[in-house]
Amino acid sequence: MSQDIEHITKRLEALEERVSRIEKLLPSRAKDVGKKVSIKEFILQKHPRNDVEKTLAITYFLEKHGGFCSFNAVDVEQGFRNAREKVPSNVADKIQKNIAKGHMMEAEEEKDGRKAFVLTNSGESFVEDDFKKE
Repeated sequence: MSQDIEHITKRLEALEERVSRIEKLLPSRAKDVGKKVSIKEFILQKHPRNDVEKTLAITYFLEKHGGFCSFNAVDVEQGFRNAREKVPSNVADKIQKNIAKGHMMEAEEEKDGRKAFVLTNSGESFVEDDFKKE
C-alpha cells in the first residue's frame, strides 16, 4: 500500500512540474482564453531590445498567431506598421541578421514572387524565452 502511495506521489509531482513548464510558455495574459493578442501587445509582452529582435518577434507572431506558413520582407514591414513600430530602413538586413544567428532560414518556396523565410526551432525558443541569452 505504501508503494502505491509513493508511486502516486511521484506521478503527481511529475505532473505538477509539467504543468508548471507549460504555464511558463503561455503569455502572461493567458487568463483571457479566447481573447486574441494583437501584434502590438505581443511585442510589448516580449520586450525585444532592438530591430533585429523586433523583426524576430513580428515573424513569430505572423507564424503563430497570423496563420502565415512563411513570410517575406513585405509581410515583416506590414507587421511593423500594424504594431505601430518604426519600420527599419532595411528590413531584409534584419532578416539576414536573424538568419546568421540561426533564428530564421529561407523557405523552400517563394511567397508572392519574393524570397520567403520561416522561423527555426531556435528562433521560436528565443522568442518564447523572452530573448534571454541562448
